Amino acid sequence: MGEDHRRNKASEQERISLLQDRLEKIAADLERSQMAEYVDLLNRPWKLIRRNLVAGVSRGVGYAIGIAFFTTAILYLLQALGQLNLPIIGDYIADLVRIVQIQLEGKQY
Repeated sequence: MGEDHRRNKASEQERISLLQDRLEKIAADLERSQMAEYVDLLNRPWKLIRRNLVAGVSRGVGYAIGIAFFTTAILYLLQALGQLNLPIIGDYIADLVRIVQIQLEGKQY
């Protein structure tokens, strides 16, 4: 009976050691996931609103700048193609560039 008791005690210590290792891993994972910061944001709604507002404004400004660069590049490309005097496409592109330039100047087409 003493031998069984020792085995059970050793088995229990192994299980406790495994549980302790798992708990330490879970604690490390929770720290890495920044759960405390998330809970802090939920408890401070104005901080969450401010952070989301800044993120939204930044995203909107980034989109606007990106679209401006993209459309500028397209217009320069269309102007370059229009100057090549391609038979059918050149006239169409020249008309398109002229319409866009008139719209940018604020005049009616």
